[in-house]
Parts: sequence; C-alpha cells; structure tokens
Amino acid sequence: MLRRGPVSGPDFWSERPGLLQRTGLGVSLTLGTGLAAAAFTGFLAISALLPSSNAWSHPASLPVSGAGGGTAPTTEGASAERPVAGTDQADLLGDNPLYRVGELGEVTCEAPGLDEDDPESVEAFVHAIADCLDQAWGSYFSAAGMEFTAPNRVYWYAAGHSPCGAFPTEDTAAFYCQANQGLYLGVKDIVAASAGSDKPEAYTFLLSHEYGHHVQGQSRVLAEFHSERAGAEQEEVDELTRRNELQANCLGGVFLGASDESLGFGRSERKNILDDVELRADRGGEHTHGSAGNSRLWTAHGMDRVNPAACNTWNAPEELVW
Repeated sequence: MLRRGPVSGPDFWSERPGLLQRTGLGVSLTLGTGLAAAAFTGFLAISALLPSSNAWSHPASLPVSGAGGGTAPTTEGASAERPVAGTDQADLLGDNPLYRVGELGEVTCEAPGLDEDDPESVEAFVHAIADCLDQAWGSYFSAAGMEFTAPNRVYWYAAGHSPCGAFPTEDTAAFYCQANQGLYLGVKDIVAASAGSDKPEAYTFLLSHEYGHHVQGQSRVLAEFHSERAGAEQEEVDELTRRNELQANCLGGVFLGASDESLGFGRSERKNILDDVELRADRGGEHTHGSAGNSRLWTAHGMDRVNPAACNTWNAPEELVW
C-alpha cells in the first residue's frame, strides 16, 4: 500500500457512486529514468552495500539481523536460517522462484495522454498502465513456470467496502487486497493524494507499486509474509511490513526500468518518481514503510537492475530496510 504524500485533506467524490470494476486486459507502457547528480551519488553510496542480484537468491549469504521493527515472524527476527526452496520447507521469502528468471526484459507500453482534471482521462491512463503491467508480469511468471492471474481492477469514485476493509481511509488512495486479488484505486483520490500532479510518472509508479503487491501475492510471498508476522511482537511486525513495502517499491521500479523507453520517461521523470517515493515514506513515529532514503534506494535499485532478484528485501541487511 502506498500512502498519501503530505497534502491537504482528501477529496472523496460522489458524482459517480459505486465502483467501476474491470478485469485485466493487456497492453504496454514505459517509464524512462535518470537521476539528478546529487541523488545519483547518494544512491551509489548506499547501493554499494547491496550484494549482486545472484547472491540474493541464497539466504545463507545474507542473514538478516533480528530486531528493527517490522512485520515479523513468530520466531525472533526476520532472518537467519531460512530453509532453502526445493527442500521440504521452501523459503518463499528469501529464495522464491520469482528471483530465478533474470531480468524482466524490455516492455513496450502505450498510454494515452493524461489530463489530471478529467477523471475519465485518469481512468483511461491507469487502465493502459494496468494492461501493460498484466502483460509484463504475466510473461515473466510464464517464463518462471509459475501460474499467474491478472488482478481484478476496482476503481472507486465514492466510499465503499472491500474484503480488506472500508475505503478510502485517511492515508490511502490506492491499495491491493489479497483476499480477492483486487487492485483498488480511487480515480480522483490519487490525484488529490498527489497534490494534483500533472506528471504521468507519479501515477505510473503508484500503480506499479500496488501491482508489486499482486506479484508478491501470485508468488506466495504475501501468504508467507502474513504467516510470519502472525503472533509476532509489534517491533518484528513493523520490520516485516517494511521489508514487504520496500520490496513492492523495488518491484514497481523493475517495471519502470523495463518500460522506460516506450513511455518516454527520462532523467527528470525519474527524479520526480524518486521524490514522490520519498514523500510517501515513514514520517513521525511510524516505521512501517521504510525511511525516505531506503524507500528511494529500493525503487532506484529496481529501476536500475530490472531484475526481481534485486528486490529480495527479506535477506537484506537491517540498515537497508529501516
């Protein structure tokens, strides 16, 4: 789930009561990237702590220290001796088959122009992005020999209820509900949550992050995540939650990096994306989504590596998931 940036209160519209629900179609989109010099230097400094993508497939190579504050397992810490996939107790977090295929590959996307003041234009834009996400991740799962079902798209214009609870809530303009594989998005709320931004890349990332949770669900990462945090202490719950959200950031970045050529997003668009990611990071006393620096780092890491194996936050050192 991505939260709102620091903007004024939500504007929940009721002109079109109820929901527009549509199952996935299939198209493509692109998001170019390029980091401003200072931000790029900062990323390189932190990225030096990240092991190569291949190393991340092996839990033993990067044990995770215990505390931190996250969605933790009932054991102490999120880490250490996780069983290896392929044994009787496969490690669906640290050694998931999702990490073994390689790069997502170039994704060709087509999206209409975006008029943030026109809800129909916003809806058409996000549908096109969702089509592209369906195509990109569906092909990837097929290559991995894993089953894949596109999420249900539920776009709201008024308050409603999902199997995961009522919407919208104070800090939520979009979310993923595993119970019905629903990708929920407030067509007008996402514009309000983004301070009326006219930048297509902001909405593209928001959607690709939530779709990242669907990727986690399809690969059984979410089921394992919920299992590990059941009954855990709050500090551990928070840590697991951060690892989960930062992985969704990275998976969203993987899609953006794979589709940037076709979407025509360049250096300025990349900077806008990373700035937006930073605004949606932990603030105040909350420790559930990751710090601004780590939120930015994992998103950029996904965009640069274009490989889900680079998004293995579950085996990452504690300092990279704070």
